[in-house]
Amino acid sequence: MNRARTVVFGASHWHVPLCAAAMAEVHDVVGLSGEDPAQVRELAELWGAPVEADWRQLLELEDIELAYVFSPHDRMAEICRALIERRVPFVVEKPIGTSLGQLQEVRRAAEKAGVPATVPLVQRGGPVDSWLAKAGQPVYERLSFIAGPPERYERNGNPWMLDRERAGGGCLANLGPHFADLFLHRTGNTSAEVAARLSSTLHAGALEDHATLILTAPDGREAIVEVGYAFPDSELKRYCSYSSAGEAGFASIDTDGSAVFTGLDGRTERAVLVVDSDPLYDPFVRQVARTLGDGFRGMPTLGELEDAMRIIWRAYEAELEGAHHG
Repeated sequence: MNRARTVVFGASHWHVPLCAAAMAEVHDVVGLSGEDPAQVRELAELWGAPVEADWRQLLELEDIELAYVFSPHDRMAEICRALIERRVPFVVEKPIGTSLGQLQEVRRAAEKAGVPATVPLVQRGGPVDSWLAKAGQPVYERLSFIAGPPERYERNGNPWMLDRERAGGGCLANLGPHFADLFLHRTGNTSAEVAARLSSTLHAGALEDHATLILTAPDGREAIVEVGYAFPDSELKRYCSYSSAGEAGFASIDTDGSAVFTGLDGRTERAVLVVDSDPLYDPFVRQVARTLGDGFRGMPTLGELEDAMRIIWRAYEAELEGAHHG
């Protein structure tokens, strides 16, 4: 496997440290960008690569074979389009922009140019996804993921995440895509109707810190998705719990990783899983390296992210409509 000459846009993003060691092993990182270069100095040293405050400088590097786009949401679409023009395959964080239209423009441009792209929807195929799959194709699902308080983004160097113009939304736009995607992927659907309730009551910020969605697929399958920035700062990081009722039985998982599956014959299986999603980024990077030459075959596509984000952006609209009607 050749180590692709790689650039990283927005290296101060909180997911980059979760990817950094694997990137050092499987890629040849030749440049990275960060609004505050001092913030990403350790990454630059790890990769032996220069830091640019202006992301456009990375586009001037020669023979770029791969790019990771972790930039603030309001810059993602512009960066992706610049990469597409240069025929550079890329990995881009969700949500790809601050509107569905920006994502759709990127997806159409990449498809037209034949530029491979993928998205770290890392929950797919992870321990939670695999255990819930024991229940078979979901009929009723409940997916709850409550992360730490919003001010952590100020501490980790990403204050733009608390700015609606730059982030596009709060916990729903950030965390919700993973779970909308899991539901669509497991049920074999590409769309779902959505009812939504968003709140910023706990932290009284400009963006929602809690969101509850009820998704209904065209074939009647349903999911309740709950995401939030409502967990205290703690070594536990977050609260999460999941359940799925399907044709093969009922599977559930709690925050401590305790997992139970009861089949239609009444027999019960138990296990303890690693439910922390942070370790899922390392294998994702390695899969990027393995599939780069094959157009990221088998990895999440921009079209699949578009399906999930259509639900997320519709949820914001539905909440706004409900507020107006109220």
